[in-house]
Amino acid sequence: YKYVLKPNDYMVDFDVRSQGLNKVLNTAKPLDLEWSLKTYRNEKSVSYENRYTEIYFEHEDGKIDYAGLGKVEDESPSNTTYIAFKQHFFTSILLTDKPFTTSKLHSDDLINDAEIDTVFTKQFKANIPLAFSNGEIDYKMNWYFGPTDYKTLKSYNKNLEKVISLGWGIFGWINKFIFIPLFGFLSTTLGLSLGIAIIIFTILIKIAMSPITFKSFLSQAKMKVLRPEITELGEKFKKDPMKKQQETMKLYNKAGVNPMAGCIPALIQIPFMYASFQFFPSAYELRQKNFLWADDLSSFDEVIKLPFHIPLYGDHISLFPILASIAIFFYMKMTSGDQQMAAPQQEGMPDMAKMMKMMIYISPIMMLFFFNSYGAGLSLYNFISNLITIGIMIVIKRYFIDSDKIHAQIQENKLKEPKKQGKFQQKLQQVMEQAEAEKAKKAKK
Repeated sequence: YKYVLKPNDYMVDFDVRSQGLNKVLNTAKPLDLEWSLKTYRNEKSVSYENRYTEIYFEHEDGKIDYAGLGKVEDESPSNTTYIAFKQHFFTSILLTDKPFTTSKLHSDDLINDAEIDTVFTKQFKANIPLAFSNGEIDYKMNWYFGPTDYKTLKSYNKNLEKVISLGWGIFGWINKFIFIPLFGFLSTTLGLSLGIAIIIFTILIKIAMSPITFKSFLSQAKMKVLRPEITELGEKFKKDPMKKQQETMKLYNKAGVNPMAGCIPALIQIPFMYASFQFFPSAYELRQKNFLWADDLSSFDEVIKLPFHIPLYGDHISLFPILASIAIFFYMKMTSGDQQMAAPQQEGMPDMAKMMKMMIYISPIMMLFFFNSYGAGLSLYNFISNLITIGIMIVIKRYFIDSDKIHAQIQENKLKEPKKQGKFQQKLQQVMEQAEAEKAKKAKK
């Protein structure tokens, strides 16, 4: 066994070479390399750390997969080029230049009760048959023993950063090309404290998203102005829902209002929200960095230790989740009125006003329970994010949205030639006209 340790490097060279074994062993059968690791609990919350502790492996020419987070997980990949025993913020990885033809991986969850099982998280095992070549073993490998840090792992140019789950598709792209570079610039290049970096990071993201927020609020304002006319159409065609829908669509078209315009900006913001749920739990740089009352931004910011355990909540009270919940409550309270006024109740559809009223109270409670055991960095981000959104909304409503001007513009648009309908609106109009024709045909029979 040959080990080579290099200065200032987490990667260790590891060669396994035999000489003369062909005279002692049956070289037709591979020699088993067995590697096991009982993962020691390193962080404040054992259950939170265990959520990010699992086996990853690269196989079949660069394909990355993992064993899963079940009680017992087994995988038997072929042509494996590395195996990673990943913990939340530290990872052990075995890499090979010559792919392992076969291997057996086993993961056993050691936490049955987070109140009792507090020392170890999982038991990992790998059984790797090493094939003989010309009657001898000759494998050039490497060990990585270091932080589960995206930049550090990526610097080796061996696909190791894929052991960090940043989300699939657009969510992963947002993290790789926006969140990680921007946060790295603020925290490393500018040398800001991590708490201040999170606040400035959030402000920059919200400012970049403000045009989308503006479009959403403008659309709501237009719908609010049209509400009396939509209500009038509802009364006029009370007994003919299809006709009411057709006339409502005509009104939207004449007024130059797109009823979907308020939804699309909100949908665009969802990937950024989901990306943050992947980014902050994986941010190694937050580990053991304090801000205000939080002594570790990568873990929960406990301010009160409870003498009992509340199901789904825990045995402590974190302050940042409370602040985030209060902020989202006021944000939803401020926006729900406009949304209810903008969107009249449609016949046969759920009462959106009642649903919104319920969500005003349900969403903050869900956030309170969900974030209580999450890292303080994510809770701080959500608190600042909602706070800034409230501020942007107040500024837009006060200085940029004038209901009288919007009303005048809508009336002016009605006098003009109706705008050409988009493909979606044309298709919707065709469907409604076909339904109306079918209904008329049945009435004649």
